[in-house]
Amino acid sequence: MDKILDIDNIDLKIISLLNEDAKTPYTEIAKKVFVSSGTVHVRMRKLEEMGIVKSATLNIDFSKLGYDISAFLGIYLEKSSLYDNVIERLKEIAEVINAYYTTGNYSIFAKIICKDTNHLRDVLNKIQMVEGIDRTETLIVLEESINRPIQLFQESNGKKEEEI
Repeated sequence: MDKILDIDNIDLKIISLLNEDAKTPYTEIAKKVFVSSGTVHVRMRKLEEMGIVKSATLNIDFSKLGYDISAFLGIYLEKSSLYDNVIERLKEIAEVINAYYTTGNYSIFAKIICKDTNHLRDVLNKIQMVEGIDRTETLIVLEESINRPIQLFQESNGKKEEEI
């Protein structure tokens, strides 16, 4: 908790700019934040060491690579104590791209991508054979309407303010 107190508005603005486009050069970020590019490097290293920034990722349109089906999978476990074992097995299935330990109806909520319905059926069969999984519920994505990072800053009357 104390580490969060070491974050200031410059750090938040750097994060916000990189969240919009992770390929933005540090020199360009430095100009927008009114600091040197060396300062951006130092602050990014600090944010990485603190575990706030974990990695830079690409936003890929998987459908253009032949993966036309995205689905969410609610996974019911036989016992919650099997969570760690089930997650380790799910990590071995390449089509599982996200998995979350949740409250509510499902023990695990996962996102999978597949090429077509036959591929989806094969992946679901693999997942349902994992020891510890009682049953699954599949929700096929028809359209992704929103996919954005949280906005850490908001422009208001020409002044930058943190959003809570």
